[in-house]
Amino acid sequence: MTDLTRRGFLGAGLTVAAAAALAACAGSGGGSSNDGDPNNLTFWSNHPGKSTDVEKELIKRFEAANPGIKVQLIDAGKNYEEAAQKFNAALSGGALPDIIILSDVWWFNFALIGAIAPLDDLFGKAGVDPSGYVDSLVGDYKWNNKTWALPYARSTPLFYYNADVWSQAGLPARGPASWQEFAEWGPRIQSVVGSGKSAHGWGNAVDYLGWTFQGPTWTFGGAYSDDWTMTFTDPKTVAAAQYLSDTINKDRYAKISNDIAGDFSAGLLASTVASTGDLSGITSDAKFRFSTAFLPAPDGTIGCPTGGAGLAIPARNSDERKVNALKFIDFITNTDNTAYFSQNVGYMPVRKAAVTAPSMTAFLDKNPNFRTAIEQLPKTKPQNYARVFIPGGDKIIGTGFEKIGLQNADVAATMADTQKQIEQIYTTQIQPKLPK
Repeated sequence: MTDLTRRGFLGAGLTVAAAAALAACAGSGGGSSNDGDPNNLTFWSNHPGKSTDVEKELIKRFEAANPGIKVQLIDAGKNYEEAAQKFNAALSGGALPDIIILSDVWWFNFALIGAIAPLDDLFGKAGVDPSGYVDSLVGDYKWNNKTWALPYARSTPLFYYNADVWSQAGLPARGPASWQEFAEWGPRIQSVVGSGKSAHGWGNAVDYLGWTFQGPTWTFGGAYSDDWTMTFTDPKTVAAAQYLSDTINKDRYAKISNDIAGDFSAGLLASTVASTGDLSGITSDAKFRFSTAFLPAPDGTIGCPTGGAGLAIPARNSDERKVNALKFIDFITNTDNTAYFSQNVGYMPVRKAAVTAPSMTAFLDKNPNFRTAIEQLPKTKPQNYARVFIPGGDKIIGTGFEKIGLQNADVAATMADTQKQIEQIYTTQIQPKLPK
């Protein structure tokens, strides 16, 4: 068994065809490594959480502290999928970046094919101490006894709810303790919001439904997989999917939304499950009182996965470039800078010391909704392999749930079809590449 530990969150998956192309092309040679001036680096990012200006400030700080090194910020696309596709294209022919952002559903594939470098041998050369990172977050990038990335824009799903609607519905000022309790609340909330609005919004396949519904699935006793054994047809997993269907098609207080953060901010949804990374935008856009809460989970049950993106280094670049790139990653995720990134974008601070740093403590006291993700972190667990290590797994899972919600598709049959698709990709693309 390979050493597959904790993993992370956001990111849309590939279609099966794109996944096959990625597996076939990446690492096949033909791409050019960066062998030029190692003091001129390129950082490819999709600017998670609309963080372009924040990233530019981090680069400015790094260059001031390291006057001999310059970093150019390159737009790698609008989301993690586009960033990964651009990186894949460079592997097949084109200039490689020095630092590449990779989400929870991308880094493993690039590690498996040798496209990104293990960092362990570089830590000493770059003067980096990985023990300063939150253990669970850096542990997400461990595989085969090596570290393949470092945490950067990390998050968990949060339960967002409209406090004004909650009050009108006579509900306690908290999130639901379980999804079963929320099933009791849903019709009451729906009666308050009325027609044209919904008590709850689930994301669509692109808006990470495969990620945000993973926690609810666990609370029903189900899972997407047990290591590499797929469990979509397990009765408890099917029961969770049936719950999703019932909220939409039977009890009619929930819907599939094409923009959960936007619809919640506009007051069209009274609650939703969305990323920590959406918090800054919702805080700016919502014109009503709202609160965040842990994802519903009975005592003793874990109901929330981690997620987000880390920063990796291409394997074919020169060692000198890799060391400078790792110095950059270490700097922009140090205690002060991860606190700055967290406060201005909404992701979790990735250093242990940042949580108790004076600036972070003061910020959390003034912004209690941001505290939820940090306090929920001990109640999270690794994502299932089926979503984060199967190329296109997230898209397949989310599409299955979408069919259940939008088309009232038969739950058991849809989950069986999802398992069949995932197993086929594992057998043909992953299993042959795993260490024996």
